[in-house]
Order: sequence, then C-alpha cells, then structure tokens
Amino acid sequence: MPGTPPTRFVYLGPEGTFAEQALRTVPAAEHGTRTPARSVGEALDSVRAGDADAALVPLENSIGGAVGVTLDEMAEGEPLVITREVVLPVEFVLGARPGTRLDQIRMVAAHPQASTQCRDWLRTHLPDAVVVDVLSNGAAAGGVASGEHDAAICAPIGAARHRLAVLADKIADHADAVTRFALVSRPGPPPPPTGDDLTSLAVYIAHDRVGALLSVLMELAVRGVNLTRIESRPTGEALGRYVFFLDCAGHVADVRLGEALQGLHRVCAEVRFLGSYPRHRWSGAPGDSPVPAPAGLSDVDYSDAAAWLARLRSGELT
Repeated sequence: MPGTPPTRFVYLGPEGTFAEQALRTVPAAEHGTRTPARSVGEALDSVRAGDADAALVPLENSIGGAVGVTLDEMAEGEPLVITREVVLPVEFVLGARPGTRLDQIRMVAAHPQASTQCRDWLRTHLPDAVVVDVLSNGAAAGGVASGEHDAAICAPIGAARHRLAVLADKIADHADAVTRFALVSRPGPPPPPTGDDLTSLAVYIAHDRVGALLSVLMELAVRGVNLTRIESRPTGEALGRYVFFLDCAGHVADVRLGEALQGLHRVCAEVRFLGSYPRHRWSGAPGDSPVPAPAGLSDVDYSDAAAWLARLRSGELT
C-alpha cells in the first residue's frame, strides 16, 4: 500500500553479491526479509505480482555502463517506480580457503565482468592462474568454499558469507569504480522532495518528426532542468526505433520540472514516469551540492511569474 514502509525485499541474487551488499545499506531492509532472485526480470515481477514490496536491481556501472536488462524491464510491462538509489563502490577481493597462500593458486573463479575489471591485477599477481567464468560473484565464492576452485574474485560480503580468507582486497583496476542500484516499488506517491533529487523517465519520441529528440532536450533546457544522464535502447519494434532513458535533476513536485514533464507529454509519443527520489550522496560524487537553477528559472521565479500572469488576467497592470 502507498505510504506503508516496505518489509519484503527481493534483490538480484544469488546471496553474497554486491546487490545484497547494496540492499543492506537500506535501513528498512535490515529489519525485513531479503530474498534473492535469479534475474532482474524475476525480481521486478515479484514486485508487480505483490510477492515483494520492493526490489533492488542494478542500473549502471561506472566502468561497464548501463545495465540494459534493467532499463528494458522498467520500460515494458506493468509500471514500476524508483523510490531510492544506492551507489556502491565496487571493491573486489580475492578470497580463498583459510591457509591458502597466493603462490598456491592455480584456478580463480570469477564472473566475466569481475575478471575484466581486475585484469591488470591478475596479470601482475597471478599470471599463471586460469580464470574460470561463473554466473555470479556469489557463485565464485561458493565454488571456492566447496573446494571446486582455489580462489575467487568476489564482493567482501561473499567472502564473509562463505568464510573465506581475504588474500588481497581492492584489486579492481579502477579504484573509484561504483555501481548504481535502484530500489523499485509499485506506483504510489513519490518520496517528498529533499532539494537534491533525481527524476527518471522513459521517453518515446515521434520517429516521423524532424528534430524530435531536440524537442525533448529543449523542453528541459529552456526550464533550466539539468539532464544528468541520457541512454537509448532499441524498442524491438524496428531498426531505428528507440526509447530514451533520462535522469533529470529535480523532483516531480518542483514547478519547473513539472512544467517540463507537461511539455514532454505534449511533444513525445509516450512518456513513462520512472520515479522521483533522493539523489544518493557518496564520498566520490562530483560536487558537493546540487547544480543551482539558472537565473530566472528557480521555483520562486516561476511562482512570481505565475502570480504576475494571474494579475494581468484579472486586469491588474501593476
């Protein structure tokens, strides 16, 4: 029910992955139930069906880019909304059974994305080890615990879950890599504005109209709405047909963003609202405060202009 705090959470599994680690930073999830799902689609469908109150799924990685399956699932099917984002540093560790030395490792289990992000470290410290692809970071840690592999590249929570010794930590080649996750719920009133919020949209443009994408961007630009991310995904209808995913600074309750949404509704084939939610603040984020509205485009300016127009319509010219 809208306004009821979530107690049943589902996340992209299995256990012992960065997704579980990210979910456990959400205070309500620490006191609720946390169930792993086999895929992003399964996690979101659990929310749609009412079997879970909220799902935590990955949106993008600072190295690998957007998680296409999440964007596709959010754009299709019964609507869902983002109520919170979590930005988690991707700090891979090398885990092994207690007593294992680095020079004894001949086989390393890793998800392909994990081994790619740790390529230089592996080349330097384990040049002769064979890297075995597994389905997840949690599966890598589990395979080491069962004796199937010598070591695993995994999340710290995975090493702890399977009682592995950490032979090396922070082994990713990009020390500042992060993954952005979204907490997704069934539609309801968005969290109240905080002054530092994001609004996510899926925008379908009119493909037979010249300058359709420019029209979308202008609706935001003329109102001083800062576009923080734009990503295109094919709709599956035909070549050249795309849906654009936008992250905009601001909240649906803000006057200027509200007017921009009305403008997008007028010029686009379809606009799917994906939620307004507080921007996650983390130590590696660029800038310490939201980008201020340009002169003349703050909510106060909009209110003053609306009041002025109302006076004109009533016959007052002062």
